[in-house]
Amino acid sequence: MLEKKLVMMDRNEDDSDIAIILQHPPVYTLGTSSSEKFLNFDIQDPPYDVYRTERGGEVTYHGPGQLVIYPIINLRYHKMDLHWYLRSLEEVVIRVLASCFFINASRIEGLTGVWVGDQKIAAIGIRVSKWITYHGLALNVINDLAPFNHIVPCGITDRKVGSVAELVGEAIDPHELFDIVHASLLKEFSEVFQLSLQPHSSLDLAIVNNRTLDNVKCIS
Repeated sequence: MLEKKLVMMDRNEDDSDIAIILQHPPVYTLGTSSSEKFLNFDIQDPPYDVYRTERGGEVTYHGPGQLVIYPIINLRYHKMDLHWYLRSLEEVVIRVLASCFFINASRIEGLTGVWVGDQKIAAIGIRVSKWITYHGLALNVINDLAPFNHIVPCGITDRKVGSVAELVGEAIDPHELFDIVHASLLKEFSEVFQLSLQPHSSLDLAIVNNRTLDNVKCIS
């Protein structure tokens, strides 16, 4: 997908932004310069598959019940500023938690991600090529947090990992909670990045466009 977008950009055919939204099977991922010292297991005998990726940041875990969004957007049509892009991804999650659950999430100076107290609710790791973004953010919704015990998430030793389900408690059915967060994540993403979305039911990704609605799809 990224390679295709880069080719289209070189041909001046790049007219849409893309956001892939999914759940991963259980997996640990490490950034380009991640240290294996943050793994609390033998890498030759891991509890789940381990992959080194092209994103920044240290090790994290992805699994069912966690919402991951991979924006592939051309920052030339937004703002050519990586700090702005990171803060905007954080803003998406902060808005989701505030609008759906009146949860006051925040940033922590010097760290990337979204926090409620000392609990990290969303992790962010990005990569940019020719101002085209890839990788993205992972929001813990109803996922099992136990696999995080096998690592030092994001290399941060003095803070915890949390989830929306833990914060909300048993007031909402987990499946309903997941659907609420999924819908809100799409809504807030489109508003923060000033994009237009059109539902599409056949694929698990979203194609969004801030210049025209022609041939635009959003898959949720």
